[in-house]
Amino acid sequence: MPVPDHLEQQLVSVIIPCYNHAKYLAQAIDSVYAQSYRFFEVIMVDDGSVDNTKEVCATFPDVRYVYQQNSGLSAARNTGIKHAKGEYLVFLDADDWLLENALERNIGYLKSDINAAFVAGGYQLYYEPEDKTWIIQQEITNDYYCELLLGNFIGMHAAVMYQHWIFEKFSFNTSLRYCEDYDMYLQITRLFPIIYHNQLIAVYRKHDDNMSANYSGMMDYALRVLSFQKKNLKNRTERESYKKGKNYWTTYYSRKVYDNLMGQLYAGEVSFEREEIKTLKKYDKRLYKKFRNQPFEDYEGKRKNYKKIPMNVLRKIFYKIKKKPTVPKVKKIDLGDFNRTSPFSTRFGYDRGGPLDRYYIENFLKAYSSQIKGRVLEIGDNAYTLEFGGDAVIKSDVLHIDESNPQATFIGDLSNAPHIPSDSFDCIVLTQTLHLIYDFKAVIATCHRILKPGGTLLITVPGISHIAQDGWGKYWLWSFTDASMQRLMEEYFPSKNISVKTYGNVMVASAFLYGMGLPEINKKDMDVHDPHYQVIVSVMAIK
Repeated sequence: MPVPDHLEQQLVSVIIPCYNHAKYLAQAIDSVYAQSYRFFEVIMVDDGSVDNTKEVCATFPDVRYVYQQNSGLSAARNTGIKHAKGEYLVFLDADDWLLENALERNIGYLKSDINAAFVAGGYQLYYEPEDKTWIIQQEITNDYYCELLLGNFIGMHAAVMYQHWIFEKFSFNTSLRYCEDYDMYLQITRLFPIIYHNQLIAVYRKHDDNMSANYSGMMDYALRVLSFQKKNLKNRTERESYKKGKNYWTTYYSRKVYDNLMGQLYAGEVSFEREEIKTLKKYDKRLYKKFRNQPFEDYEGKRKNYKKIPMNVLRKIFYKIKKKPTVPKVKKIDLGDFNRTSPFSTRFGYDRGGPLDRYYIENFLKAYSSQIKGRVLEIGDNAYTLEFGGDAVIKSDVLHIDESNPQATFIGDLSNAPHIPSDSFDCIVLTQTLHLIYDFKAVIATCHRILKPGGTLLITVPGISHIAQDGWGKYWLWSFTDASMQRLMEEYFPSKNISVKTYGNVMVASAFLYGMGLPEINKKDMDVHDPHYQVIVSVMAIK
């Protein structure tokens, strides 16, 4: 792709530090070579990796490979700077990648203001365990130094492009295991202007091996980096921003630590990281106490690996809870964390350990896994077909609304799909789709037509739910109940061949609306069924 006329051919050095992330490295390098701006060099700094990082890099002969003994991310970036020839520098972590116009966009901004030390843009957050992506864009127009004292609004390092000359004055602090980029932003913005925009530049991959998943470490280093600026504060606004920033980091990471501990507890762990317990005790005594008072039914086993609450105290607490009235008196309800009008998350709990409704959906599919066999059609992808059908599936088909999905074997709208042959499928898996289609009756009619005689339709639909706040929100048309699904199915299937079931209770429904994640609710509470609070409605129907 030709470089726009308004951009002179100035070299960009893309520095990729890598430590044992060979499995991601090729995608990172490929994303540089896919850039619309073509005048760049790639420097890969191998920070003492013991995997096949060098071999992966060797498949890209134009990439300059630099090896150093393992010295940490800051040192690797400093090494990359020493080898860089470009007038502009980009630091791309090996597990992330650039979007196609990243270099062109950021160079355009730096060309508009030659005094700016760096430019930063928006990014996408890709959560690998759930294969979900969110767009992170902010409108920041105030004093950038004060904004950074409040918190790291830049968020992702690959969304930043630096002027090379700035590293004649600064280098990355090698004493910092985390937050070295945050430290650099603060140092620079205190003295130099920068540019910030919200165009998307890169993708930040979240996975199990992220350094940033060490929340105790991240908190310690974020506070340490912030403390470096204390001596530089010049006025009341900066001092207030600094104070608020300390409170932000302690609150943010205390909640992260607490959520992580609760996730371990939910998974049945009995051994917890001592540093996490110490961090919670030091920075947020309320959450510390809340965590320690969790699992009464098994407190002896779950508490023996960290400081114990005396057993007599636990018994007193447990006794008081058992004696507590079932329903608080009027005006005596303690709302606690629920005393708010905004949710904890607007992402269905994906950012808090996973959605609550998925627990019910997967339990339903597991219960009817014997029906997922032969030729199976699923909507969007075939993940559930493969997971619950396994070797019983002879042929797996995927229906998608357009040709953007390479997995799709059929393209079209299920409410109007005459091209899909009749009597073709042994099973159709239709999870969380019906509410997005206006003519949902036509969908059931199509499913009945294309099922083989004796074939099974497996459906889940939302009951109590908030409406998606991403691109799906405009397609969110319906919610259902067990009664409405029973009547709908009876228009096409014999009553004796229909099984409708609901899942949920008032606690789960409330938690789901607030955006809580699966690790935050006890499995025992998830399994309590109250038909008056239908979070998910499932249907099994046989033709």
